[in-house]
Amino acid sequence: MRNIQRIAKIAADSRGAITEPQIRWWLHNSQSNGLAAANAIIRIGRAVYIDVDAFDSWLTSQTQQAAA
Repeated sequence: MRNIQRIAKIAADSRGAITEPQIRWWLHNSQSNGLAAANAIIRIGRAVYIDVDAFDSWLTSQTQQAAA
C-alpha cells in the first residue's frame, strides 16, 4: 500500500519547512515542474492526496538541481 497523506498533514509534519500554500503552488504547476511525472499526486474526486515517498524523491531531485 502506498504511503499517502493530505496536503495539510504533509505541511504540518514539516514543522514550517514546507507550507500548505507552497505545496498547492507545486501541485498547480505540477506539469511543468515534474511533480506529475513523479507520480506523487493522487486525485480521488475533489480530494487530493500526495504519495509521500514519491514526493520526497521529487523534492530531493529539486534540491539537487538547485545546487548544481
